[in-house]
Parts: sequence; structure tokens; C-alpha cells
Amino acid sequence: MCGIIGIVGTKPVQERLIDSLKRLEYRGYDSAGIAGVVGGHVERRRAKGKIRALEEVLAEDPLKAEVGIGHTRWATHGEPSTRNAHPQTAGRVTLVHNGIIENYAELREGLKAQGRTFESETDTEVIAQLLDHELDRGKAPLAALKATLDQLTGAYAIAILIDGEDQLIMGARRGSPLVVGYGEGEMFLGSDALAVGPFTNRISYLQEGDYVAIDHKGAKIFDETGKAAERPVTTVPASAALVEKGNYRHFMEKEIHDQPEGCQHTISAYVDPVSDRTRVPGEVDWAGLARIQIVACGTSFIAGLLGKYLIEQLADLPVDVEIASEFRYRQPALQANSLAIAMSQSGETADTLAALRYCQKRGMRTVAVVNATESTMAREVDVVWPIHCGPEIGVASTKAFTAQICVLTAVAIAAARARGRIDAAEEQRLVKVLLEAPRLVAESIKLEDAVRGIAQEVAKARDVLFLGRGPMYPLALEGALKLKEISYIHAEGYAAGELKHGPIALVDDQTPIVILAPFDSYFEKSVSNMQEVMARGGQVIFITDPEGEKHAPRGARVVVTAPQSDPLIAPLVLAAPVQLLAYYVAVQKGADVDQPRNLAKSVTVE
Repeated sequence: MCGIIGIVGTKPVQERLIDSLKRLEYRGYDSAGIAGVVGGHVERRRAKGKIRALEEVLAEDPLKAEVGIGHTRWATHGEPSTRNAHPQTAGRVTLVHNGIIENYAELREGLKAQGRTFESETDTEVIAQLLDHELDRGKAPLAALKATLDQLTGAYAIAILIDGEDQLIMGARRGSPLVVGYGEGEMFLGSDALAVGPFTNRISYLQEGDYVAIDHKGAKIFDETGKAAERPVTTVPASAALVEKGNYRHFMEKEIHDQPEGCQHTISAYVDPVSDRTRVPGEVDWAGLARIQIVACGTSFIAGLLGKYLIEQLADLPVDVEIASEFRYRQPALQANSLAIAMSQSGETADTLAALRYCQKRGMRTVAVVNATESTMAREVDVVWPIHCGPEIGVASTKAFTAQICVLTAVAIAAARARGRIDAAEEQRLVKVLLEAPRLVAESIKLEDAVRGIAQEVAKARDVLFLGRGPMYPLALEGALKLKEISYIHAEGYAAGELKHGPIALVDDQTPIVILAPFDSYFEKSVSNMQEVMARGGQVIFITDPEGEKHAPRGARVVVTAPQSDPLIAPLVLAAPVQLLAYYVAVQKGADVDQPRNLAKSVTVE
């Protein structure tokens, strides 16, 4: 979740370290720091808060180094503070770390017993202390690193500087990603390709358990057993232009507006617009499957719920959707002739990756629905279904959500055809409907002005309820999640039929109730729930389509009319108003939209 950059350079690295850290801000962080080798000794500069606070420190005390590391930290062990910020130092060792060391308390006590003192509350300092201890025992840097790694339990990506080693940066990874970048006479380490993207497009992805030493000559990579290893160098597309806000105020706003194009890219990879047939990558025996198991977290979990509705309805194939952080701990009963689908924008989500590996151990064929096709998840599965939506920088997922739904919609159609639940003519009809989605999503985004006006009132609320039936129920969950995570207003999403089983007690004239109800087979029941709310003074925001507007009862405070669409793609079309509502409420409240408090873009620790 945190950001790492390391540079073995031929010129001063301070500005380049800061530039890279700014590109990693989307990951979420609460402190930042850099360190570099100056005259054979490692110096640090750190600050609590945003990178601008670190820049103020550097303005007073620049770091004049050509070899350095940098980090944006999201607190896990120890409060956000300068003392707990990375880089962490112990003796000759200075390092940055993503992940969680699970046995840090035991290691810390053992080191204290040997007379070592700790300056921070972090698990990271334990790594530095261990490594310095191994150096004190006379080991060379790489041997000391290997000995240190062998004592660690947990997840980590590490970049390390050592006093007296002027041209060396070491690194290691387990459970958290780390890449090596190859430049002209320079070398780089980064938490992802975006970190090193400003400097090189030639990347090696370290594998699980790898450790590495980089200097001006290149990289020496070793596997977890200590044997020299070769990892392929790949050329990645230049991404700098893809992570600029352009004329938008926030990345989230831009990414909401990116959705028509993003959906188009996704759909074009999964259907043939000439033949109107699906073309899902990879070999999957749909007819022979007993069931599908989807594992995911957050917004990806909600997209998975929508996939469940689509696949079960069209393909008559049972689908279980579970929160990945709960999945493996309850020891679920699984069948080998089932398909496990892991969904993650980053492809690095720790809980989802662990759930995926659990399924693999049970003999299940595995698929990853990811945006990052070089991610750990993508490399470990049998089949990859990329979502093709481009880099998503805002912490609150928007275009990745709709792209995931596009993928699962195409998968549902393909599975239905392969299982004989629909014929070729129906497959072609459904594909044509899916191909309409980008245009209708673009029209839905035009509701922006109307939603902005609603947001001014919703921003005053303490609680908000989102209600929906059928596929609108997962979308209600997503609407509530978006509002919570960026505006900090308490919100809950419910299946509308559950209203009278408890949540209706929350309804009063101060509580906005967002009801999602296109004119579909659930419409009459949704209207009935709407009337129950209005009878108790609830302030209804009714999001529907033109036909739904015609049949809606009077009394809604606001009616938002999205374009008419086939039920197959209604969740895609109605997603934009829900996202825009959360966005403009957050703007109205002055919240940090792209980097909401306590959140990170990629959750790479459990």
C-alpha cells in the first residue's frame, strides 16, 4: 500500500525521488521520507503528513546524494509521526519497507535482550536492527540480508542503504511487489512500474522470495534459496501521460469521465463487434463447471456480487462471492471442478491473493480479473482476464469497477452460450446490448449538473441509506461505500426488501434515502419500498430511467433520470450518478477526494 523508490544514479537524486513519490501518492500515506548516501554516510529527511511537508524540510536541509531511497508510509505499527516515518535506521542500516512483519514483537524482544535499543514503534525497525546485527557478526551485505530475511515472517518489500556502501541498494520482496528498473548507467527499485516509470520503461518483476543488489553495473537477483536467478526484462508502456489530471480537479472526477472510453476498451477485448460473439481469453470448460467461487475485497467484491447476478441468471451456473479477508480463515468447502475468480484492480491485494492461493491448493482452476497484468495475482493464476481500463489513481475505485462489470457481463454471456442456456441469436442480441454501454454511460455522466445540486443537500446529512433490488442491490452497496470512503458520511446499502426488517427504523425527515430503480422486473416492488419511506417522512432521491420516471409515484424529493437501457447493462449506466453523488458531496465538504483519510489504493497487507 505504501510507495517505494530507490535510485543508483549518476546525478543528484533528491528531486527525482520526490517526483516518484508524488506519482505514488495515490496509494495513500500519512508520512514520507528519503535517504541518500553522502560522503559514505547515509542521511535521512522525513516528515509527517503530505509530501509538501517533506519538501519544506528539504528546502532547509537538502539531501546532496546520487544514490538514495524514498518512501510514502501508511501507518500499521505505530502512529503517523516523523519518528515512525520511513526510512528507518539502525546502526549502519537504513531502509524502507512495505508490508507487515508478523513476528516483529518476538524479534524485537530478542534484539532488546542483546542490548539493542529501538527509536520507533514500527515493525520496520526490527528489520534494520536484525540486518545491522548480522553485519556486526561479520557477514557481507548480501549474506547479512539473506540471514535477516530467513528470520522474518510476514509480508515485505524492502529497499536498503548501508553506510560505507556508496553505490549499493539492496532489496527484497515477499507478499508485497517490488520491481527492478534498468536505465542508462543507472538502476532503480520501485514498488511498481509507475514508481520507476519517469526514469525507465525496462522492468524486471521480482518473484516471491527474491532479493536483489543493484549498482551502476546492473542487478544481481537471487531466489529465496540464495541461488542466483534471472528475471526477464520487459518493456512496459510509458505511463506518465496516463496519470495526469488534465483539466479535472481530481483524479476521481477524471476517472468517472474516463469510463465510457474505459468500458469501450474492456468490451472490445471480450466481444467481436463484427460477429457479435464473445471472445473470453483462456480455456474454461463452462459446461463442466460445478460452480464458481469469486473472492475479492471492497469495490471488487461488489462487482463480484453483480457478476453473481449475471452469471446465475444467464448461465444457470451457481456462483459464490465472498470477502477475501474472511474466506480462507473459515476453511470453506470447495470442489475441484469449480472455478476460482480473484478480482483486484491492483492484482496485489493481500487478502485476495491469500484466498486465491487457498483455492489453488484445493485443486481449483484459477482466474484473475485485474487491471495490472504484470501483478503477482496475474502471474500466479491459470487465466488472466484483464480489465484494460488504464491506471486508476484515485483511491476510490470508479472506472475499474465498471470495467470489472463489463468483463463479468461478457463472461456471463459466454458461459450461457457454452452451457446451452442461450442460442447464437440471443448471444448476438446480448453482445449488441453490451456494446451500447459506453454510449449510455457517457450520457449518464451528463447528469453531473443535476447530481451536483443534490449533493449540496446530502452533504448536510449525518446518515444516508441506499436501497436497491436485484442488480441494484450491489449498486446500492457501492453507492454507500463510495459516500463513506470519500465524504466520511455514514451510509448503508440495503436490499430494498430488507427495509422493513430493521433499517426502516432509521428513516426520518433528516435522512436522505437513495433508491435505485430502473424500470425492470423489480420496479413495482422498489416503488412499494419507496412509498414506505415517504410515508415516514424519508427524503427520497429516486434514480431511475425515463420509463421508471413515468411510473414513479409522486413524493420523491428528487428524481434523477438516467438513460433507458436494457437490464443487462443497467448497473453500468446507473453507476455514474452514484459515483458523482459521492464525489460532489465530498467536494462540498472539502474532503481530500483522491486520498481519503486512513485509506490506501492497494492494500498489500492483511
